[in-house]
Amino acid sequence: MTHLSTLPRPEYPRPDWVRPEWINLNGQWQFEIDHGKSGKERGYADNSHELPGRITVPFCPESKLSGVEYTDFMAAVWYKRDFTLPENWTNGRTLLHFGAVDYMAEVWVNGVSAGLHRGGYTPFCFDITSKLLPGRNVIAVYAEDDVRSGRQPRGKQSEKFHSHGCDYTRTTGIWQTVWLEQVPETYLSDMKVVTDPDNACVHLEVKVCGNASGDTVTAAAFYDGKAVGEASVLVSGPSVKLTVPLSEVHLWEVGNARLYDLKLSLNRQDGKGDAVSSYFGLRTVRLDGMAFRINNKSVFQRLVLDQGFYPDGIYTAPSDEALRKDIEISLGLGFNGARLHEKMFEPRFLYWADQLGYLVWGEHANWGLNITTTEALSQFLPEWLEGMERDYNHPALIGWCPFNETWDRDGVKQNNAVLQIVYEVTKRMDPTRPVIDTSGNFHVVTDIFDLHDYDQNPQTFRERYEPMKNGGEVFNTFPNRQQYEGQPYFISEYGGIWWNPEQKDEKSWGYGDRPTSEQAFMERYEGLTNVLLDHPMMFGFCYTQLYDVEQEVNGLYTYDRQPKFDPALIQRINSRKAAIED
Repeated sequence: MTHLSTLPRPEYPRPDWVRPEWINLNGQWQFEIDHGKSGKERGYADNSHELPGRITVPFCPESKLSGVEYTDFMAAVWYKRDFTLPENWTNGRTLLHFGAVDYMAEVWVNGVSAGLHRGGYTPFCFDITSKLLPGRNVIAVYAEDDVRSGRQPRGKQSEKFHSHGCDYTRTTGIWQTVWLEQVPETYLSDMKVVTDPDNACVHLEVKVCGNASGDTVTAAAFYDGKAVGEASVLVSGPSVKLTVPLSEVHLWEVGNARLYDLKLSLNRQDGKGDAVSSYFGLRTVRLDGMAFRINNKSVFQRLVLDQGFYPDGIYTAPSDEALRKDIEISLGLGFNGARLHEKMFEPRFLYWADQLGYLVWGEHANWGLNITTTEALSQFLPEWLEGMERDYNHPALIGWCPFNETWDRDGVKQNNAVLQIVYEVTKRMDPTRPVIDTSGNFHVVTDIFDLHDYDQNPQTFRERYEPMKNGGEVFNTFPNRQQYEGQPYFISEYGGIWWNPEQKDEKSWGYGDRPTSEQAFMERYEGLTNVLLDHPMMFGFCYTQLYDVEQEVNGLYTYDRQPKFDPALIQRINSRKAAIED
C-alpha cells in the first residue's frame, strides 16, 4: 500500500461519519478507455487481465492531475488495482466506498460483481466481505457516461467536443475518493440529525445494520471538549430515535460556526460494539413574510455562484486546502454563502462550510436531463434523494434547489409534474428547509420565488423592482409561464460582469458589454448590488460568479484563483447592512 502522506486527497472523505479503521485507495490505478463498451466480453473484470494504462485516482481522466488528460468523449472507462487487507481485519465486515463515479458504475472484487450504481454525483458502498481472498485482492471498476443522451444529469459538462458558453470540460468515471472501511458484524450505518435549540436538545435517528435487538445506542455531545449531554436507547429494529438534552446552547451562526462534537456508540451484549465520531450545529431556518430567518434573525444572503471547477482537477479539488480556500476567498469578498451550482459538491466542501459558518444551497446537476416527460423522474429522483441523505446533517446547508433553469427542449415544454413531484418529495424528506423547485425558471410550486436577471444597467435594474416596494407589481421574467403567489423573493443570479482586460481574442465571454475600466466595473458592480441590498422586499442575492471557469470570464477571481480586483473593494460593497436585515 502507498503511504498515506504520498496519496492524492489523503484526508478522510466523510468527516461527519468518521471511523478509525479505513484504508485510502487513491493513487495509481490501471486504466483503459473502452470506446466500444466491450470490456466485459474481453474479460477486463477478471483478476488475470491487466489494463495497459495508468491513472491517478480520484482525478477524472480529462484532468491534468489524473495523468491522462484525454478530453474527447469516452463511452466507458475501466479501472483496476489490488490491495491486501491488514491482518487485524479478519473479523467483522469490509466495506468498499466510492465518493462518486460518473455516471453508471459496476464494481467487481476478485472477478465477482459486487454491485451497480447509477448517478454521477452521489456516494455508494458495497459489503465485499464474502468476495475477499487471503492475501492479494483485486478491484475492477467499469463506468459508462453519455452526457449527450438526455437521460442523465450532466450539470455544466459540455455536450459538445469543445467547451462552449457556460459548459465546460467533462468528467468521466471516478472523481472522488475510494476507500475501504472495517466495521463489526453489526454496525452503525447512518444518522439523521434535527437540532432543536429552542428546547436545548438534538434529535437523532440512527440506523443499524445487522441484528442489534436488545443492544443499546448511546449518543454523547461535547462542546469545546466538555461533555454537555448524553442519551441512550434500546434497539428493537433497524433504526432508533433518541433525543439528547444539552446543558449548554451555542448557536451555529453565519461567520461564527459553534459546532458540537458527537460520539455515537453501539453497545452490544457480546461486547463487539461499534463507534462513530460526528458533529452538529444548533440552528434553525424559516421563512417569515419576505424575510429568511436563521435562528429567528433576518439574515440577508450575500451569495455567490460557485461552479466547483478546478483548472487541474476539473470536478475534483486538487487538495482539501483548495476546498477551504474557495470559501475563504468568498468570505474575503464579503459574501456569506454560495449557490453550489449545477453540481453536488464534495462532502468535504460542506464540512468546511460548516466549520467556517458559510451558507450553502444544495442543487443537483440537472442540465442535460430531458424533463419533457415523467420518465425523467426515474433518472433524477433516486440520485437527488441520495444527495439529500448525504448532505442532510450539514448546518451550513440552509435550502434545497433540485433544478436550475429548466428550459424547454426541442420546442417541447418542461413537464410540470416532474418539478411538482420532486418538490413534494423533497419537502417530505426534509420539512426543516425551504425548497426552490427550479432556480430562474419555470416555477411550478416553490417556497421562494427567485429570478435570474443579468441587466447590466443599474438604473433599469432598479426601475423594474421599484414598484414592489410599495405593494405594486412584482417583476416576473416569464409571466406567461410562472405565477408569483406572494412568496419571499430574491435575485439568485445577477451581474456576471465581463472582465478580462488581458484577453487577446473573442473566445471568452461574460454578460453584457465589457466595462472600459476597472473603475467602470466597480461602479456597475456597486450600482447593481445596491439595488438589491436597499430593497426591503429582497432577502438575498447571488452574484455570478466567484471565479472564471475556462472561457467564462465573469469571475471576481481568475480560474487559477488570483484576484482581479482588490478584494477589499468588493467586500466594502457587499458587507453593508441590507434593508431587510434586523
